[in-house]
This record gives sequence, structure tokens and C-alpha cells, in this order.
Amino acid sequence: MSGHATIVTPTPEGFRPHAVAHHFKTAEQEFQAGKLGFWLFLATEIMLFGGLFAAYFLYHGVYAETFRVGGSTLNWHLGAFNTVLLLTSSWTMAMAVRASQLSNRKALIGFLSLTWLCAAGFMVVKYFEYTYKFSHGIGPGYFFAPEGHYAELFAGLPFPNLYFALYFTMTGIHGLHVLVGMGLIAWLIVRSSKGHFHSGFYTPVELVGLYWHVVDLIWIFLFPLLYLVP
Repeated sequence: MSGHATIVTPTPEGFRPHAVAHHFKTAEQEFQAGKLGFWLFLATEIMLFGGLFAAYFLYHGVYAETFRVGGSTLNWHLGAFNTVLLLTSSWTMAMAVRASQLSNRKALIGFLSLTWLCAAGFMVVKYFEYTYKFSHGIGPGYFFAPEGHYAELFAGLPFPNLYFALYFTMTGIHGLHVLVGMGLIAWLIVRSSKGHFHSGFYTPVELVGLYWHVVDLIWIFLFPLLYLVP
């Protein structure tokens, strides 16, 4: 059996045609199946972070003072700046999806590039945040050995490393998702430059867009919980 069907999606001039996979009757059916499968994948992502959020609320209720002191050591200005970056990237990603639907290759590449730059900015800020904490002995688990002023802050608190165990786990996993998103966006940029996405075929752009919006949404919950609530 051939790897692809003979059905080819309509292609505007200057764009590459897309052959529908052999097990789908139409491009629309292929798109809907891919979208459903991706939503199921995103549901597992929500379940992953849901467990972490549950752990946060549980231990926050038991060790409220430890979480209060831990949260006070974070720079909420950096967290707020990262929030602005991700919210901006959600808008640029949405515009990229729209550009692909309109077969506007130049706008598609431009908005994808802006999304990638916002994501890179987010990771740069996290790098400086992490570097500062580690330089003062604040790390997860075994690496929690605060020095100077921070040692005084955590002295006498029950399980003083608990807050940062959750902080580094939650923001670390989220950061990995951002890096994966950056890789996917870079892949979209390369394919967009070759004319692969147009009004007749933009499924990868929309699915990566869904992934990116979920990554941004998770941060919208992480920011107030870690930086503001404690």
C-alpha cells in the first residue's frame, strides 16, 4: 500500500502541496484526527502539572511559614516580566496560525520568529534566577545549603528545603516544555521558509500553537502561586 493517498490539498502559488496520508479520506479528516490526538496528549500534560499543583497546595497548608519565607526570596519583578513575555508569545503564536491560514508566508515566519525570541527571553531570565539561587546555596534537595542572610531566614523552619524542592521541580519541568516548544517553533520556521504551510495545510502550526498556549497557561498559574501567594 502506498504511504500516501493520491489526494492533494489545494495549494496557493509558490507553496508546496500536501499529500493526505493513505489512511484518511480527506485533508479535513486528517486535520481533525490529528487535533483530537493532540488534545489527548495535552490532557496528560495537565494531569502531570495537576499532581504538582496538588502537592503544592497540600504542603503549603501544612508548612505555611516555610512557604512564606521561601516565596519571599523570589524576585516577583522577574516573574512578572516572564509572564509578559509568555503572554506576548501567545499572541504572536495566534497570529502565526492566522497567517498560515491566509497563506501569508512572510507574516508566518515573522510571528513564529517573535514567538521564539519571547521564549528565549523567558529562558534567559530563568537562567539568571537559577544562577542567583545556586550561588547562595539555594537549590533542590541535596543542593539546599543556604548561606549568609538566607541561612538566617530558613533557620528553625520545618523542612526548609520543601518549598524549593517544589519550586525547582515545577519551574524546571515547565522550562523543559519551553525548550521543547522552542525546538518545535524553530522546526516550523524552517518548514515555513520552504512553503510547506498554507491555507490548504496548516495542521502542524495549529497543533504547536495549542501546545504553546498550554505551556503559557501553566505559567499563568505558576507565577502567582510561587511568586505572589506564599
